[in-house]
Amino acid sequence: MTDLFDDLPTLDVEWHPHWLSLSAAADALTRIIGEVAWRQDTMGTPGGRVPLPRLTAWQGEPDAVYVYSGIRNLPQPWTPTVAQLKSAAEAICATRFNSVLINRYRSGTDSMGWHADREPELGFHPVIASVSLGAARTFDLRHNKSGVVQSYSLKGGSLLVMKGDTQSDWRHRIPKEPRVMGERINLTFRWVTPRPG
Repeated sequence: MTDLFDDLPTLDVEWHPHWLSLSAAADALTRIIGEVAWRQDTMGTPGGRVPLPRLTAWQGEPDAVYVYSGIRNLPQPWTPTVAQLKSAAEAICATRFNSVLINRYRSGTDSMGWHADREPELGFHPVIASVSLGAARTFDLRHNKSGVVQSYSLKGGSLLVMKGDTQSDWRHRIPKEPRVMGERINLTFRWVTPRPG
């Protein structure tokens, strides 16, 4: 007899809901808001370019250039708090990161749609360490073939690591949650193939 659960897709993530203490996470949130140079990027839609529903920043080594959604990201230097979090994430992941995409969700109406991080410069099985600070937000992962959805509540101080076939087999998003009033910052540390700017 076939087990009904044999065909369910596996999700290759590591979940650390209490990676940072509440006080350390709150302190990091305050410092990063102040030290990061935020920008309002735009994305292409059928109706033309529109502002992203969040603020962003890209930091990393000088040759860690990253292009997604038609946006060419030239790295800004590591700021002190981001660099500290990078070192801590590298230690727990046993992986080196040379860049980070920082998203600032100003309220529950800021969001990110379904997507996968499949750009060529990330390689075939990227390890992406996602650090959350501030207000808790829902993080959904949806399997490409089965449509199975796995959801996490990403609270301040949590760490979720995506690896293996996660980017090739799943998509992920941060849906709008209008009832969420607080601000959230998410840092996704990664390794991109170095190239000149």
